[in-house]
Amino acid sequence: MTGGALSSFLRVLQYMLLVGSGLIAVKLYTTGLHRKYRIFFAYFLFRVPNSLWPLLLPASSVAYFWAFVYTGPLVLIFYILMVRELYHLVLEDYRGLQTAGRYAMYLSLAGAVAISILALLPKFTPTMTQSSKGLFLVSAAERGVDTALAVFIILLLALLSRYPIQLRRNVRVQAVIYSIFFLSSTMVLLARMVLGKQSVATLNAASSVISVCSIFAWLVMLSPEGERAPQRRTDARAKNEQRLLLQLEELNAALLRVSRSKIG
Repeated sequence: MTGGALSSFLRVLQYMLLVGSGLIAVKLYTTGLHRKYRIFFAYFLFRVPNSLWPLLLPASSVAYFWAFVYTGPLVLIFYILMVRELYHLVLEDYRGLQTAGRYAMYLSLAGAVAISILALLPKFTPTMTQSSKGLFLVSAAERGVDTALAVFIILLLALLSRYPIQLRRNVRVQAVIYSIFFLSSTMVLLARMVLGKQSVATLNAASSVISVCSIFAWLVMLSPEGERAPQRRTDARAKNEQRLLLQLEELNAALLRVSRSKIG
């Protein structure tokens, strides 16, 4: 794809991000799902103007650069809060596991971001401008956050595959799309670091494609019907599932006792 065609394709994707973000915000509000997924809803309210400014500002302008630098950390904060909201929904009946999950997520985030930034420091030179350093730091933080959240969600999915926790369909949809989104974003950021500046435009388009696919998957798959309580199994596997759930409840109770003892 030529440079002009790639630029036009990227602009079309940006319009799709803007429209898709607005449609999700409207759907969440009109269906009442915004009450259940408050952070998710707030993110798309933020994403509408955050998808608009790249269409209004020239990509080579100083204003575009600073808009990216200042909004980038806000996007990462939303990502963290959205995943926090997700695991609270997944583990809403298991307060002990919620507490352990919160500490695990924060520790993994701190470690991943620190490693990403430390790996970047040797590339800093005395002649490098402050704006370039800021751009590199934002990119390193994004890579660390995306990696940590992807790993955390994979572990959450592993827990769900081990124990038959009954989840509403909307929560399952969120877990799957989040895992695909963060894993794909991590791979794009790693490719950008390896391939260098000549690949930026192509990888930006790839990142936008991932975002567009995620947005329209949410738009199609999230629904009020997805909030219905799942039905319990009545077949021969019910006894085995009950045994696994008892194990999970014992683990939850143990973690809850530990967290309370620390508070006390």
